[in-house]
Amino acid sequence: MAEITYREALNRALDEEMTRDESVFLIGEEVGEYDGAYKVSRGLLAKYGEKRVRDTPISELGFTGLGVGAAIAGLRPVVEWMTHNFALLAFDQVVNNAAKLRQMSGGQLSVPIVFRGPNGPAEYLAAQHSQALGGFWMHVPGLKVVAPATPADAYGLLKSAIRDNNPVVVLEGELMYSWKGDVPDEEFTVPIGVARTTREGSDITLITYSKPIRVVEAAADRLAEKGVHAEVIDLRSLRPLDEAAIVNSVRKTGRCVVVDEAWPMASPGVTVAQLVNTRCFDMLDAPVELVSGEDVPMPYNHSLELAAQPSVDKIMAAAGRALYREDL
Repeated sequence: MAEITYREALNRALDEEMTRDESVFLIGEEVGEYDGAYKVSRGLLAKYGEKRVRDTPISELGFTGLGVGAAIAGLRPVVEWMTHNFALLAFDQVVNNAAKLRQMSGGQLSVPIVFRGPNGPAEYLAAQHSQALGGFWMHVPGLKVVAPATPADAYGLLKSAIRDNNPVVVLEGELMYSWKGDVPDEEFTVPIGVARTTREGSDITLITYSKPIRVVEAAADRLAEKGVHAEVIDLRSLRPLDEAAIVNSVRKTGRCVVVDEAWPMASPGVTVAQLVNTRCFDMLDAPVELVSGEDVPMPYNHSLELAAQPSVDKIMAAAGRALYREDL
């Protein structure tokens, strides 16, 4: 067991998969000579050469389409978007080609491709560069979508994504690359579609994914000080969702707060809340609460930027409503 950063875990996964399978290659802006915008691909160009670590022009639609074509031809591309904000330029290739070609070909074609890069609010990046866009990808049948919240899950889920015969979108929280955590020395994978219970509890379920896990766990600590035992679910995968983990937890606790840094309209958090309302209605002791990003473009001012995102205080207030406790 070693304590490594989130970026180091991703790098290790890429390195091991490129060694294991010669059909795996990495493509994107600055992934080679610069070692990646966030240094996830550090050292890979020197080890594998420019045929397997390819720097591209600033053309997301172009190199994403190249990756889709390579996947159809039998390779396993890992497409790095410098940020999911820029991936909007490649939306057509992902949605209309990668996600649909298996069905449209009657199963004759597979598209084993990974689309990965930073997602979600960062700091001082304003409206165009601090967007949580997981809901866009989650909406599309034919895609799998994962959002690891720890270095161990970043390692294990990326390996599973690369080995999957379907297109997989990997959401990496932009402020998470320096986060540290224990990762086993031996090789392992994390199955796509299986949530992780980070804390057992009996009074209320807190559900989240990706970067908000830290504010959720901090809120669970504060709730414990008030005598409230919260269960914390890290979804890890947005598509497919681990519905069983969600339902079993809420049926046990009877109360639920969903925490999502995305905008509230048609978001992953709303999807989870609707699932809870539908599957757990008779077991709920209070309406499901949603703590989301505010429904505004991200401000540049740092105080407003923080105010637009989920916080411990917002989660405590939502838990107080669900528990009918004004002292929270």
